[in-house]
Amino acid sequence: MGVAIPAKAEYAANLSTNPGGSPMTRRQTDPLRPLTDDERNWLVRVARSQTEPAAHVARAKALLAIVDGESYTDAAKAAGRRSGEAVSRLVSRFNREGIAAVEPRHGGGPPILYTEAERERILSEARRKPQCDTDGTATWSLTALRRALREADDGLPGVSTHTIWKTLKEAGFDWQKNRSWCETGVVERKRGGEVVTVVDPDAQAKKS
Repeated sequence: MGVAIPAKAEYAANLSTNPGGSPMTRRQTDPLRPLTDDERNWLVRVARSQTEPAAHVARAKALLAIVDGESYTDAAKAAGRRSGEAVSRLVSRFNREGIAAVEPRHGGGPPILYTEAERERILSEARRKPQCDTDGTATWSLTALRRALREADDGLPGVSTHTIWKTLKEAGFDWQKNRSWCETGVVERKRGGEVVTVVDPDAQAKKS
């Protein structure tokens, strides 16, 4: 005859233990998958951001701590959180959704699907030179682009930094050392006392 095991005892039995007897989270059964360079760079930028929501920063820090070999419990502490189990759930979600796990959908609803015209609206904003007096910045960050797009009369009120990042990457934009997004093969040059946009056709061909 089987013996009923209390729920708490069964949960504890399913956890691995350290040599000292302290419980460990599901690190071995659900490890963080390898990150791409773009994903790691994204997480580093969010973790260091002074303008991203605190929850986004905490999730990015937790994931980077796991990448550096920390346990779920230590990763939670590094992110200013208490629960290693919450980090375990974050890792599982990241494995499924990628960087979208750092910026969860509002209310857990379905993702917003943008048309080609709306994606072009994102790109047109990124191509526009920001103005300090109106945009509050001289270079575009993802957060600044999100704010500009959400506040514009013809903007995208629900757009996320993840959607902006994905749209820019798909269009061939790269993050430059001056902390702004620049389109591959497109540069500004001074000619005849004026600033003109120069497009490298070879670079544009590689993107298509």
